[in-house]
Amino acid sequence: MPPIINVQGISKAFGANPLFQNVSFTVTEGDRIGLIGPNGSGKSTLLRILAGSEDPNTGEVAFRKRLRVSYVEQDSKFRSGATVRSVVEDAMERGKVHSTERGTRFAETLGRAGFENLDVEAVALSGGRQKRLAIVEALVQAPDMVLLDEPTNHLDLAGIEWLEDLLAQAAFASVIVSHDRYFLENIATDMAELSRVYPDGILRVRGNYSAFLEKKEEFLHAQSKRQEALENLVHNEIEWLRRGAKARTRKSKARIGKANELMEDLADLNVRTRTVTAQIDFSASDRKTKRLIELEDVAYQIEDRTLFEKVNFILTAGMRVGLVGPNGSGKTTLLRLLRGELTATCGEIRRAEWLRIVYFDQTRELDSNVTLRRALAPEGDSVIYQDRVIHVASWAARFLFTGEQLNQPVERLSGGERARVLIAQLMLQPADVLLLDEPTNDLDIPTLEILEESLLEFRGSLVLVTHDRYMLDRVSTIVLGLDGRGGAESFADYSQWEVWQAESKQSAKATARLTPRTAISEGTSPAKTTLSYLEAREYATIEERVAEAEQLLQAKRVQLEDPAIASDGPRLLNAHAEMEQAQNTVDELYGRWSELEKKKS
Repeated sequence: MPPIINVQGISKAFGANPLFQNVSFTVTEGDRIGLIGPNGSGKSTLLRILAGSEDPNTGEVAFRKRLRVSYVEQDSKFRSGATVRSVVEDAMERGKVHSTERGTRFAETLGRAGFENLDVEAVALSGGRQKRLAIVEALVQAPDMVLLDEPTNHLDLAGIEWLEDLLAQAAFASVIVSHDRYFLENIATDMAELSRVYPDGILRVRGNYSAFLEKKEEFLHAQSKRQEALENLVHNEIEWLRRGAKARTRKSKARIGKANELMEDLADLNVRTRTVTAQIDFSASDRKTKRLIELEDVAYQIEDRTLFEKVNFILTAGMRVGLVGPNGSGKTTLLRLLRGELTATCGEIRRAEWLRIVYFDQTRELDSNVTLRRALAPEGDSVIYQDRVIHVASWAARFLFTGEQLNQPVERLSGGERARVLIAQLMLQPADVLLLDEPTNDLDIPTLEILEESLLEFRGSLVLVTHDRYMLDRVSTIVLGLDGRGGAESFADYSQWEVWQAESKQSAKATARLTPRTAISEGTSPAKTTLSYLEAREYATIEERVAEAEQLLQAKRVQLEDPAIASDGPRLLNAHAEMEQAQNTVDELYGRWSELEKKKS
């Protein structure tokens, strides 16, 4: 199958620092390519090049004729005053969607995304809803390829599952930058890592994230063996040169040239394989108290809406709590209650005396006017960490910052760099309890793995809010779930929470679809059956009922395309639900028809 995009030998640099060099790869129809790499490796820049909004310094990017590409940036941006409706309508105008298709596409896409109020301003939406709207904006343009930069940031777990289903059923190709390992495991048909550790600047593997990890390990093992062999060869050549090579002969000259080539190859390999990771280690206090925070019948209400009620929970020493729930269920609010920043509407929160709580805010609030030096070491040119004095340059190096960056304003830092600064600040504060609100946003996978190890080794207690299901599963010893309807329940682990959610969604459907079956005595084979009197009457009319159900389904489809309904959020959702119900009825009737046919034959 010919590629829809062909990238050959592209390089990109800003100033003297290259992001990537001589990178080549292709995208074909149906590909879902998960793109990973260390922070600063150029993943977002590569997406902009594929989107055509930025040019490489060298190399070529060839696009198939009339290729339609949609690009969803990491941070959602909407013009002031734009509503959900106008954002989608403008997107279809830009995508030159034919007028006869707009009503259906508008209704189906927004209906699946779950938007009810189409006249609300886009900038007034929550971060998760803005991300959904940005994805919808891309989809209604009927693209051949979608580029997604960290699409799971700000989405709650339900939103991530919605996106996974959407991508799994999509006909378009996609390239997705993400650090969410479960997400990549579930949706990727190909994985690619952009990193200087690879000779070609990129390693691409057919398969999901697990398959990629296996192939990457094989590659790095082979590269390590090659490096070891090369080191031995270079050592032998250096010994030969030290003994005084006779450079006059043609053979000696060739060997000297070969020795220089080997040394250059080894130097290049050493540079590429030199990896540096952030050093994260939170400081715990030596508190001996067992019960740190107790919640008794705690509720919180905003105006006339109850976020949660009757929450009873005890945070004990060493407990690692994963706090989960849909957007708007009150996760951040509960963290602020634990911190003492808010007061519960009713109920009681008891904290141990002199409890030291350290809070990581998801908004990444840093004083943008100060330099990195002052952000890392506010009091001078050193910090005190675990009773040791460390110079700010060494402290910065722990978090992958160079000495040249120390005088750089904080406002110029990327999202991942800001997260590392906040983690550095938290590490200077001994804590009994860590409250972490979405600490994984913008962090690359190597830094995530270091953060996970640090949290596992932390001797205090922590409450973690994150959409990273892998981290939740690995770190949390207990999960507290908020259902978004005021309820709260504890689970042994994240997997149990997932199972409970899935069972809750499917129980009603499963109950409705259950049909009584004729019992078969143990040890006997089922005898050939014939239709009972009632089944015979049912069989006589089922063809007519199937025809009626199909007519109703067609009517619901026509209703969904009505412009008057497409412009009314609640009616749109209702029409979409009615169409799905009609489709289910048709499917069930055909299934029952097949059952009766088998019994009759």
